[in-house]
Amino acid sequence: MSQIELSYKTRDVEEFLDVYFYRPFGFLIAKACWRLGIKPNAITTMGMVIGVAGGHLLFYNNHWLNLYGILLIILNEAFDSADGQLARLSGIHSRYGRIFDGFAGNTVFLSIYIHLCLRYIYSGGSWWVFLLAVISGICHSYQSAMADYYRNGYLHFVVSVKKGELDKHKEVLRRFRSLSWKKDFPGKFLLMFYVNYTRQQESLSGNFQKLFSRSAEVFQDSIPEGFKNTYKEYNKPLLKYYNILTTNTRQIWLFIVVLLDKPIFYFFFELTLLNILLAWVTIKQEHLNKKLLLRLEDFRSAKIRVEK
Repeated sequence: MSQIELSYKTRDVEEFLDVYFYRPFGFLIAKACWRLGIKPNAITTMGMVIGVAGGHLLFYNNHWLNLYGILLIILNEAFDSADGQLARLSGIHSRYGRIFDGFAGNTVFLSIYIHLCLRYIYSGGSWWVFLLAVISGICHSYQSAMADYYRNGYLHFVVSVKKGELDKHKEVLRRFRSLSWKKDFPGKFLLMFYVNYTRQQESLSGNFQKLFSRSAEVFQDSIPEGFKNTYKEYNKPLLKYYNILTTNTRQIWLFIVVLLDKPIFYFFFELTLLNILLAWVTIKQEHLNKKLLLRLEDFRSAKIRVEK
């Protein structure tokens, strides 16, 4: 396996643009930073600054400035890829690093949202666009949370239980409450956002919660190949839809509406098409989770018979 392949989560969950553009580009950034002794969180910070600047340039009704902004947002996405790749290659990773990565992504999109709204208002639109943006942002949060959650679920059940980053809301909340704002401000600040993130994920995945907990009881840390294959068979076809709910698709649409000077259309895309897709894939996934629960019990029964 090549070094760049080792920097992937796993090929199944990677998007087309990631595999053929962002991962190779990010890998070059990651290797350069590794040689310079730059840590993943520093890459995340640099990418966030670049992305926020790119969001600002979308405010102007000027094609050249908009193109520069688009290039900066693309560069930010490459840095976003690079921090995770460097973390996986170097073994320098932590829960806080992952949470910070999500916070940085949200900060970039906050800049994009604000500047799209201001652009719309300064072109004669209503201030009510901010309400539209807030609702759109909430929907965006759920869309990204569920896509990330089920892709990590795939890693957990198909690749390795150590690969899937599935944190329970109650545990995150307990950790958040144990920290002091005065002594642990950075960590508590990041966990404040992550508490809501995990709550969103669990609120739309009731059957998966049962499957996750039950599999831990039955399989512990060693999921049998048969169940891995069953999970893969059921869930791999859905990964392409989760990928649509993440960053690349919405960025392509963002670039189109900005260059067409129709910024408000970006919010309609998230509120309509992406929400419809989220609803469909969540219902479909929960149905599959229910079937997987039954299959898990079959594996459990077979295991008991063998032990006897």
